[in-house]
Amino acid sequence: MDQSLSLRSVPAWFVVLPDTDAAAAPAAKALSFASRSLCHASGRPWVVGRWDPETVVTGAHRDTRVVVMGEHAVTAPDAERAAASATGTASASGLDRLAARAGSFHLMASCAGRIRIQAGVVALRRVFHAEAATPGRPVSLASDRADVLAELVGAGLDEPRIALEMLASGVPYPWHGDALWRGVHAVPGGHRLTLDEGGRARTARWWSPPDPVVPLAAGAVHLREELAEAVAVRTRGRDLVTSDLGGLDSTAVCCTAARGGTKVVAYTAAVHDEAGDDVYWAERTVRALGGVEHHVVPAREVAMTFDGIDTLGDVLDTPSILTVDRNRRMGIVERAAARGSGLHLTGLGGDELLAGTPARLHTLLLTHPFVALQAIRGYAAKYRWSRRAVLGRLLDRRSYGAWLDRLARDLTGPAAPVDEPLLDWAVPPRMPPWATPDAVCAARELLLTRRTPAGPRGRDRGEHRELVAMDGISQWVRHIGQMAAPLGIAVSAPYYDTRVIEAALAVRPQERITPWRYKPLIVEAMRGVVPEAGRTRGTKANATFEEEAGLRRNRRALLALCEDSRLVRLGLADGKTLHEWCRRALSAETESYRLHPTVACEVWLRSRETTPLPAADREA
Repeated sequence: MDQSLSLRSVPAWFVVLPDTDAAAAPAAKALSFASRSLCHASGRPWVVGRWDPETVVTGAHRDTRVVVMGEHAVTAPDAERAAASATGTASASGLDRLAARAGSFHLMASCAGRIRIQAGVVALRRVFHAEAATPGRPVSLASDRADVLAELVGAGLDEPRIALEMLASGVPYPWHGDALWRGVHAVPGGHRLTLDEGGRARTARWWSPPDPVVPLAAGAVHLREELAEAVAVRTRGRDLVTSDLGGLDSTAVCCTAARGGTKVVAYTAAVHDEAGDDVYWAERTVRALGGVEHHVVPAREVAMTFDGIDTLGDVLDTPSILTVDRNRRMGIVERAAARGSGLHLTGLGGDELLAGTPARLHTLLLTHPFVALQAIRGYAAKYRWSRRAVLGRLLDRRSYGAWLDRLARDLTGPAAPVDEPLLDWAVPPRMPPWATPDAVCAARELLLTRRTPAGPRGRDRGEHRELVAMDGISQWVRHIGQMAAPLGIAVSAPYYDTRVIEAALAVRPQERITPWRYKPLIVEAMRGVVPEAGRTRGTKANATFEEEAGLRRNRRALLALCEDSRLVRLGLADGKTLHEWCRRALSAETESYRLHPTVACEVWLRSRETTPLPAADREA
């Protein structure tokens, strides 16, 4: 495998180097592939890589340097003031205020030999760190991509860790989104990384979810303001932006952008299922809004699930469940890039943030029992949950650690039924039937022995479940961004901005999450923004037809992946069983989804073996 695969081929990445001569060797290697670099006050390389200069603002004061990189409205004077406020600890209040600004970005500071790096509270922007072997003692480096970092420090693939990626229904927290190279570590969402004068790494929490105490009416006003600012941060100064226009969440983003005065070109993908009504609602919205250029992608031109999986060449730094729908998701992004857009807005993130999870009722039952019981009865009727199953989940007070212990024990047990009440820490994932005993043992050992950070993602089941879901889907957006970068277009998800997340999570759960209304928070927030013709829409299209038809249409491609499978080579998959599954007719709701993680791992492993042509230095 080419040891410089990502350094050569990825158009956007950066590495953060400590302010010490011990980092000279990895710095020299990174610089040989980079198109841009920034220095510490000492003159040593600090931030090295490839990035769009329009996304970066820098500030300096004496021996302090500050960099903001991403989607933001920070100015050079803002960065200079933050640098002036910093001390030898690189953790002054000025940096904290800068980190709290609207947008989605990486914040980096170098001060008197100490370095601070932080991103957002979910997995949209990541920070990874690893030790590089250098003369004397190792030093830590950081990067926004795990593969870039692995190549710089010479880290090998963590093959047992790949077994966990095969889990159907998702890798549990805190392992989801981890790097798959030995010695490369992910900084958890809401945490910052610091490197001391000697290049030693330490992480610390900087963010916690707000207490959910705000009434719906006040919360809707706040959410509208924060979403408007999040969109404005991205669209300000642009002549044209493109946007998804499908469900309620993307409609809110699209209309917010259009109200801001920027030229908006909207895209709606028709679905093959005749019950899908995205196009109907999008056309009503555009007529009422006025001034929006609208394109409908006919269903016949929308890719099916599994399309192209045997020919994909994206270089992602982790396997992506999005792989099976890559061509369907990227179809609109490719059209947007061809239209001349440099920024495409998406509504991804709205479901987890705005609809929330009924698991919040598990805690609400203790504080507002009458309200919680009413909502539980409503959800039970809506989703046909059995009374016995609901009662069992409500009486279950196991800690997250105990839940993980049971998960490790039951990895090969039957999958949770489709009518499982959504009241637990998560839907318990299971290893697929083709997982080898070695794969099951590796996954079980990881679940039982590696728990950092300890404890759940949130303070209770509901908060944990929402934040984990946001981590997972924001990782999709991150992967879409990596796929789109060679096209010269950024894919942006305003719902994942820290301030937007805080505005939504601060609302009382009994008002934000209810079986009686569809996403009441965004419905109220969008009064006067989304035309009334679509603001109270309560439907949502799904892609079940695309899944089942795609499996039939792309069976040959699936079987091609089974031939000389990399997972089989690693001893993680049984080739015969996998081949038999790929030949079968599978239900989209209960069976074929189990293939998705395995396909993602197989495609990812193959992509690491292929070196694309070097990316052009567009910035040069």
